[in-house]
Amino acid sequence: MIRKIIKIDEEKCNGCGLCAEACHEGAIGMVNGKAKLLRDDYCDGLGDCLPICPTDAISFEEREADPYDEAAVKARMAKKSGTLTNWPVQIKLAPVNAPYFDGAHLLIAADCTAFAHGDFHRHFLDGRIALIGCPKLDQTDYSEKLADILKENSIQSVMVTRMEVPCCGGLEYAVKQALEASGKDIPLEVVTIGIDGQIRS
Repeated sequence: MIRKIIKIDEEKCNGCGLCAEACHEGAIGMVNGKAKLLRDDYCDGLGDCLPICPTDAISFEEREADPYDEAAVKARMAKKSGTLTNWPVQIKLAPVNAPYFDGAHLLIAADCTAFAHGDFHRHFLDGRIALIGCPKLDQTDYSEKLADILKENSIQSVMVTRMEVPCCGGLEYAVKQALEASGKDIPLEVVTIGIDGQIRS
């Protein structure tokens, strides 16, 4: 159907994330440091995100888009509590196929990140399916397992949270390798957390 929906100009976007926070429906997310409309059916076309954008990167357009799915948004909000919604969470133990992977926004987190960043659950876990691991302690290559998960399921986006320490680079590398091996064009965002708990990028 043709309807009014938001449009985000990535050239103007400064990556502040204010629009994603203002979007109560969860239609907007941050991908590679830029705001992105993740789901047409979550955008109600009312534009709560427009006035909050400091760079005027968001506007309205009329185009072919899925209709606004109020029921899906309400269901998402009911689950949006910052609590874990899947089990197991260890990458080594997670099944390749599980119902919660269908249409999921995947969070792949280094073990330490949930302890280092005090607001981890609300900031990163809300609305995402979590998998965790530590390449240094597990001494394993996660890329093959993650590639299978990405291949076999309709993952919408992937976020990696890692610490600023060098060993966490192994997790980021494994995810990038898995994405390449999956053959799918899935948006990836990598967030680095400092040992002081502050978000670096």
